[in-house]
Amino acid sequence: MRLGLKLSIGLVAAIFLAACKASGDYQGLEYAPNMYHSVAYEPLSQITDPMQGTITNALDNGRGEFYNSNQYNPYKMNLRLPPAHTVRRTASGWLPYRGGNDTTGLRLANRLKNPYDSTKAILSQGKAAYEMYCQHCHGAKGAGDGKVAAGVTIDGVEHSVYPGVANLKGDAYKNITEGHIFHVITYGKGLMGSHGSQVSEEDRWKIAKYVKQLQKN
Repeated sequence: MRLGLKLSIGLVAAIFLAACKASGDYQGLEYAPNMYHSVAYEPLSQITDPMQGTITNALDNGRGEFYNSNQYNPYKMNLRLPPAHTVRRTASGWLPYRGGNDTTGLRLANRLKNPYDSTKAILSQGKAAYEMYCQHCHGAKGAGDGKVAAGVTIDGVEHSVYPGVANLKGDAYKNITEGHIFHVITYGKGLMGSHGSQVSEEDRWKIAKYVKQLQKN
């Protein structure tokens, strides 16, 4: 009796396993097909035709696999404009810097206090940001001798000679505050253009910390 039951169970299991085989035109059934065919919602690019990818769709949801629009938003866009009068905060939760881009704003920036302490980690992060955004002009030591300022020779030809880059170790810059540095990175000054759109507020403050360290060495 027990042997017969075991044989029956084995036979049923063999049938189920054989049914899992996929070959030729029959590729079998997918378990949890939505895990293999998840819809990628692109914020700035939508496929608005609901039948795009119908042939390859295994979700059985009545539309194509590639359809990725949000039918509940205007124009079926996935990305929506923020509510009116809202202000985006930084990654640290700060409100954006509101100092004016004028001489008064620069003067008031001298009173700003850096939200970061001069820890080893902050200085290391400031150094990395300086090397990425500043070193090509101001040089590794801040002496205004980066490749953009001093030029570089490639195949015997001088490139990127841009005189007038600030020597941050010069007497005219030794007493500038971290707030001043932050403001100038934000809006630019003189020959230096604005970097507010390229460098986050957090990194601007970290760079200011690192520049003050450079001036001491």
